[in-house]
Amino acid sequence: MARTVIHLESNSEALALAGEHDAHLKILEQRLDCRLTLRGDMLILEGEPGAVDKAQAAIEELLEVVRTGRPLSPAIVESLMDIAVNASGRPSEVYGDVVWTHRGRQVGPRTINQKLYVDAIRRATITFGIGPAGTGKTYLATAMAVSAFFGKQVGRIILTRPAVEAGESLGFLPGTVSEKVDPYFRPLFDALYDMIDGERLAALIEKGEIEVAPLAFMRGRTLNDSFIILDEAQNTSPEQMKMFLTRLGFGSKMVVTGDVTQIDLPHSRTSGLVTVSEVLDAVDDISIVRFDGHDVVRHKLVQRIVNAYRAHDELDAARKAQASGAGTGDARDGTGVADHRKGAESASAADDEAGS
Repeated sequence: MARTVIHLESNSEALALAGEHDAHLKILEQRLDCRLTLRGDMLILEGEPGAVDKAQAAIEELLEVVRTGRPLSPAIVESLMDIAVNASGRPSEVYGDVVWTHRGRQVGPRTINQKLYVDAIRRATITFGIGPAGTGKTYLATAMAVSAFFGKQVGRIILTRPAVEAGESLGFLPGTVSEKVDPYFRPLFDALYDMIDGERLAALIEKGEIEVAPLAFMRGRTLNDSFIILDEAQNTSPEQMKMFLTRLGFGSKMVVTGDVTQIDLPHSRTSGLVTVSEVLDAVDDISIVRFDGHDVVRHKLVQRIVNAYRAHDELDAARKAQASGAGTGDARDGTGVADHRKGAESASAADDEAGS
């Protein structure tokens, strides 16, 4: 049994580390496999030597985050421990990257892949974020767009997604074009309202400096000096994806987000987001970042749901492959029996002919 003491700088630091009703300490004990006891400004770690050493390193990283003044919550502590324990990364480097701040609320990456995604957007002209729901693909891209716009790096923001379906058949819905498509863009508006005051956002939309439009409206345009986000890209066809990517103009940056497990296209059509990895993988200045269940930053149950569906899909695919293999084997066996019978019949006919 090993024992280590970490001396905290103040009581306020101890309170931030412990959380309300020691919620953070309970998470840390569970994730770090050692006993934690907080006495004043001393945190005592007890457990197996290897576990204590690992816990000390993880808690020191967590304290770096606390000392930056960023607020902690149980969900954030869970995410930071995922980085420290599962990914063997440095939580302070990930959580210390603040993309945008609005009304005291800081937006930035919470997982290793989210940090890679944000860095890729900064570095590359076109970035693809592919992964399940709740991984922050669209939200972080929107934050990066808002930061670039108010930092005078671009002159406008353009947010787009396939409307209703891949064919973008809006004619059967009642109302004006705006009334038809607004419900499908609500997630994008929600993200914008989280980052810009409502009156200012309305003014920017009115002036055309922030544009939210269906993908079909991108055709024939050249988008210069813009930060462009294509959301729900799994519902584009390869032709639509090519059309969108070739709208790129000078001084612009593109981010394409989507989840290839939630394709709403007819079964006979291929998703442009599925093929893009094969087509553009070797092209310079394009980054592709993939997320998984560990990057889900919504309720922890959402992460478990995503992982359960992935495991089910993998099991289903294995069963289908096994069934297909068995079917092929049966067909081969049947062919062999038929050939055997045919050979026997031919031999019998030859014997009859020889006898006559």
